Amino acid sequence: MEQRGGTGSAGSSGQAAPRSAALRRCRQRAGSWALLPALCLALALPPPARALPPPPPPRHRLAEGLSRSRELLAAANASLHRLKELGTLGFECTLEEVDLEDITKNQTNTIKACTSEDPGTGNCPALERSTFDTSKCLQGIYEDLHAYRAELKNFNDQNMLATIDEMMKALKTSSRSVPQPSAGAGLTSFKERMRFCSILHAFRIRTVTINRMMNYLTSLESSL
Repeated sequence: MEQRGGTGSAGSSGQAAPRSAALRRCRQRAGSWALLPALCLALALPPPARALPPPPPPRHRLAEGLSRSRELLAAANASLHRLKELGTLGFECTLEEVDLEDITKNQTNTIKACTSEDPGTGNCPALERSTFDTSKCLQGIYEDLHAYRAELKNFNDQNMLATIDEMMKALKTSSRSVPQPSAGAGLTSFKERMRFCSILHAFRIRTVTINRMMNYLTSLESSL
């Protein structure tokens, strides 16, 4: 009796093992099928909303910026001309005599903000109308003016400083305030005067770039 009972118990255990394994497989399949509707729902849902780009600046602000950029270029040329005529720095401030210094290379500037990051196979950065960000470009121009004004304030050229301020006002948005002008400390050492000459030439070249970009932005806006 004991032997028969032992055999029956073993047979019962042998039948229970496949049954429990089948039950587990059934539950796993059921779980997979239960996840399928959730997966389909996730694929059907739209992607999370992205932040909308800022609206383009009003057309009149671009027109004013273009006008101010022409005044800025004229002021930079006039400042260099006065330096050469008066010999204010004590030496001839020519482009050939100095090593140009880009004081904006480590910040947002006109070149970075207004041109494509990948120029492709060409030597010059590209301008793509489909991906062009006007607000970003104007911000780059503004940051350039802010940086150069901080350097050029040490030279007593109030006309040029005032022109920079007017250009910054033309570019500013409601959330951005134009810094108040402050008096410069003056140029004392020869090294400081040489550096100023370099920065002034670099600024003059940057005003050419700014003027061309403002022309591009205005034409881009008028073609829409």
